[in-house]
Amino acid sequence: MPYRNVKLLFALFMLSGFTGLIYESVWSHYLKLFLGAAAFAQSFVLAAFMGGMALGAWIASRMSRRITNLLAAYGWIEAFIGLAALVFHEVFILLTDVSMDHVIPGLGSPTAVEVYKYTLCAVLIVPQTVLLGMTFPLMSGAVIRRSPEASGHHLAMLYFTNSIGAAAGALAAAFLLLGWLGMPGTMIFAGALNLVLGAAVLSIARAGEPRPLPAAPASGATPASAFMVRLFLAAAFVTGAASFVYEIAWIRMLSLVLGSSFHAFELMLSAFITGLALGGLWIRRRIDTIADPVRFSGMVQLGMGLAALATIFVYHYTFDWMAWGMRVFQRADEAYAPFNLFSHAIAFAVMLPATFLAGMTLPLFTHVLLRGGHGERAIGQIYSANTLGAIAGVVLAVHVLVPETGVKLTLVLGAAADVLLGAWLLRYSVAALRRVHAFAALIAGMLAATLAARAGVLEPERLSSGVFRYGQAVPESSSVLFYIDGKTASVAVRQHANNSVAIITNGKPDASIQMDPDRHPTGDEYTMVIAGALPLLIKPDAKTFANVGFGSGLTAETVLSHSGPRELHTVEIEPAMVSGARFFLPRVVRPYRDPRSSIHIEDAKSYFARHGKRFDVIISEPSNPWVNGVAGLFTTEWYRDVKRYLTPGGLLVQWLQVYEFNDRLLGSILAALGENFADYEMYELNGVDLIVVAVAEGRVPRPGPLPLKEAVFMGQLKRLGITRAEEISALSIGTKRDIAPLFAPLAPPVNSDYRPFVQLEAPRARYQGSVAAAVPNLAIAPLPILEMMHGSTKTYLREPVPAHVPSLNLRVQSAALEVAHRLLDRSASPLDASDPRVIAPLLALKRPGVLCGSSVPKAALEQLHHAAELTLVQLAPDLRRALWIERRWLDCPPARVAPQARQRLDLYAAIAARDARAMHARADALLKRGSSEGGDDWGRYLLVTAMLGARAAGEHAEVRRLWEAYANMLYKGAIPPHVVYLVNK
Repeated sequence: MPYRNVKLLFALFMLSGFTGLIYESVWSHYLKLFLGAAAFAQSFVLAAFMGGMALGAWIASRMSRRITNLLAAYGWIEAFIGLAALVFHEVFILLTDVSMDHVIPGLGSPTAVEVYKYTLCAVLIVPQTVLLGMTFPLMSGAVIRRSPEASGHHLAMLYFTNSIGAAAGALAAAFLLLGWLGMPGTMIFAGALNLVLGAAVLSIARAGEPRPLPAAPASGATPASAFMVRLFLAAAFVTGAASFVYEIAWIRMLSLVLGSSFHAFELMLSAFITGLALGGLWIRRRIDTIADPVRFSGMVQLGMGLAALATIFVYHYTFDWMAWGMRVFQRADEAYAPFNLFSHAIAFAVMLPATFLAGMTLPLFTHVLLRGGHGERAIGQIYSANTLGAIAGVVLAVHVLVPETGVKLTLVLGAAADVLLGAWLLRYSVAALRRVHAFAALIAGMLAATLAARAGVLEPERLSSGVFRYGQAVPESSSVLFYIDGKTASVAVRQHANNSVAIITNGKPDASIQMDPDRHPTGDEYTMVIAGALPLLIKPDAKTFANVGFGSGLTAETVLSHSGPRELHTVEIEPAMVSGARFFLPRVVRPYRDPRSSIHIEDAKSYFARHGKRFDVIISEPSNPWVNGVAGLFTTEWYRDVKRYLTPGGLLVQWLQVYEFNDRLLGSILAALGENFADYEMYELNGVDLIVVAVAEGRVPRPGPLPLKEAVFMGQLKRLGITRAEEISALSIGTKRDIAPLFAPLAPPVNSDYRPFVQLEAPRARYQGSVAAAVPNLAIAPLPILEMMHGSTKTYLREPVPAHVPSLNLRVQSAALEVAHRLLDRSASPLDASDPRVIAPLLALKRPGVLCGSSVPKAALEQLHHAAELTLVQLAPDLRRALWIERRWLDCPPARVAPQARQRLDLYAAIAARDARAMHARADALLKRGSSEGGDDWGRYLLVTAMLGARAAGEHAEVRRLWEAYANMLYKGAIPPHVVYLVNK
């Protein structure tokens, strides 16, 4: 290959950037499994990535003059990086398993655990990052040896190609590779690319390489004095620190606009890197002709600082842009890609001006020293200083600036550092008025920083709005009581006009409580109270409790309101959550004051591994699985590990959502749970939340009687409208045997740490606003499918619950009781019914003689069927008998009932009696006569009734025959989940 033909090397170096960011992305996934918080893992990977690269660049700077063929050395390093990637997964599993099982249990304090964990993570990735750090100096030196007259252009071009490849790698990992190959497969894919890259480079390197030119100043250039070298090395350090302070601040800020999902993070990261790449691309044709590069560098740094300050005001309006986008884009699957492009554009609007300027600095600083005669070592030295600064910026931003000053002031301080650096560089330019320029830049920059810091923008109401969910930049009728940028998340507490209070993490409400005792409780209160109460009713002798996730503290409050528990350990990774939840006083007080309560600010996995303690009950209430990092608490590996920390007969109580989710995602989590626990039972709470109770051995026990002597505990339940034991038991939908087959037709993959299906797909479901409808559909199916197919025991209410109780199970049972009581009581008025659903059927069926005579109005038949669907599954046997077998409410003898009504009543009687053969025979006979009298809805009901009767009678072939004969005619669109369940069981 001709020495001057370097275009192929630019292309190969783009591939190197592509694989490098795949490694960074996948390493952050691996390490958050061990470190816990996704924010900590990402910042640590960033720091370790930069630290290793700094060390590698420094080593390369020391060795480059002695290496005769830099390109060959680069090729071998790429090959070694590839080999390390091929074995990374196995090494990670080995070392982390040994750590969790043997090392961490022996460490005494959380601090010792954290030090060990970070040290081990450094051991896992720093060797590869050192090699990655050597690539830029070696490739740059190899290219410059081949074409020294355009060194500035080549440096900028290499910086551009590597960075743009990195931006593409971040997007490819997030949106393609991890879902396609999983984490181990993605590492192997990237490693294979590195091996191919290394082989290609080594093939090119066989042609030889020119000797390096002597380290001498370029024609017309000022020699680089020792002071000038120190100046630009310091400048590289400072600008690297400021740039990564910006990155951390921008990511935290944009998480409040775009959401804190994994996809959103990768969009932000790629926007940041693309800005750097474009800056390098722009400078490449100009860098060799800049007359005073020192002055130009100072102006770039000043521009960076001012551009970073401007992002505060741009960011303020991104909430309005997102609100507009939420109105414009449909919440549908086909709109998800355009929505992500829109989100990417918002990230660019915030980051591009400053990152564009930042992308010029590394090539520019390096070029100054090369022109000044500092030699090839300048490449590695500038790169090393820049990356060391990046480490300092990451550590300072994550652990000091953001938690102590907030995101806004963190950004201002980073900008001030760039302004100071710009003024410093201007002071040493060759301009005649350099002192005046430096002073003016300093005054202007500091004035801008002061104005930005004091500007009345980014008010807490806007920052905590959750605009990415609700489409409102500033919510109405609410006020923010508390706002703080914590180490891992921004936490707010918001009070609404109705006196309910919500605690909010990165714009997403995690819990809400109605603080006015005279108002009805919120839906979240049902979830949190039942999560604490249910294990005490199932296992009343439980003494030791662990609770993962503090939230509002109401679950812990419920557990501690009972005198039985001896200790409750609440594990929360973000201390700001515990501080914010104090605004729920006096509704939540015991977690803070009860001596049985301990709050641990720690990652849950580390806490359990460090203590090695077993608990009678572990309650897991993390945030939603679409939040970056949270899906790791819903994987098969998590359930495998948490099972080890349960006592014999211990209970795992797991919160799950059906909102902003879908059935395949829910099935994936239940597959992971079922893979590790012998049985689980699912309880429906408020239409959108589920509680799953799991046991490692045997069957999940049913809840026992309410502990009437526990006055405070009973007060918690009474606040929900629960006063009888059956009102708890009736929340049950089914057990593992009942629920697991529901998801089998969807073939959901088992959610795993290493194939993170839920983490990758949940953000899409969140955007669509989809609902995992299969379980609620099964819970309120119009036929007794679980009861007849599995012999499942159903608990029935004896009295309706108050109208504010939100559980679907309890609401439909209450409606059924109202129908039964008001039909059987001739004096009861339909208009007095509390549930609007029952008024129409009651008005129709209580009309004298409505079902008697030779014919029945179509409307009356429809209301008769409505009443049957409401009651046949939801009533106890004695009421079913009175209503549908004895038909005590009919005001004419059986002989006078109209034929159309009699046929239906006979079918309903068979269902009420759970007579499988009669159900099959009567429904099949009516199907054969056609469904013209009742339309397709009636025909579908007959088909499902006939199939259920055949299935319960053991006639499985008949089920298939019925389905094949009638399905195409009766089902034109989507098939309800309970029907799919019946057909495929």
